[in-house]
Amino acid sequence: MNPEAVFPPFGLRIEAGPMVLRPITDDVLPLLIDAALAGIHDPAFMPFTTPWTDASPEDLPMAVAQYHWGVRARWSPAAWSLELAVEWEGRIVGVQAFTTENYLVTRTGETGSWLRLADHGRGIGTRMRQAVCRFAFDHLDAARVTSAAFTDNPASLAVSRKTGYRPNGSTWHARRGRPAEMRRMVLRPEDLVRGEPITVEGAGPFRHFIGLEE
Repeated sequence: MNPEAVFPPFGLRIEAGPMVLRPITDDVLPLLIDAALAGIHDPAFMPFTTPWTDASPEDLPMAVAQYHWGVRARWSPAAWSLELAVEWEGRIVGVQAFTTENYLVTRTGETGSWLRLADHGRGIGTRMRQAVCRFAFDHLDAARVTSAAFTDNPASLAVSRKTGYRPNGSTWHARRGRPAEMRRMVLRPEDLVRGEPITVEGAGPFRHFIGLEE
């Protein structure tokens, strides 16, 4: 029995021009760790609600590996997170995620991502978001996709606007000991700016795995 049969997310592959969203298998993890160690954001700024990038270079590799192993271990029909490595022109440069609870009822998931700092400003963040949203709407029957970013993270909020998300309120979080406002966004199928066409491998087994009828 191959790994894709045991864990169908390993069989997913989403291509959009020079970009591929691919499963984070154990052979991909070292490449992903290298991308994280290369830097994701200015150390003076924290874009994440969980400040995982504050880990030291010695601790970060294990933290990244344990997180992704934990995602697999915790997977259940009631709550799951599809985490895909972003490959751009043959190089692993980041992660694009789609996370949900009670998906069969809500048909809603939240996008989250990171991209190595050297690749910021090249339009890759928008392309990876468009690709995962197209996959959710066209292959997973999603009704809406949500996202969020701190108000002092204009790059992430710009990606949301370019993809077609609309404002959906705000929440407050503690960040490095200070309050920080999080802007909520929501995207519906009719508002999606679809971007590059995608081709998908492994959608059928993945649908069955999460409980969608074929």
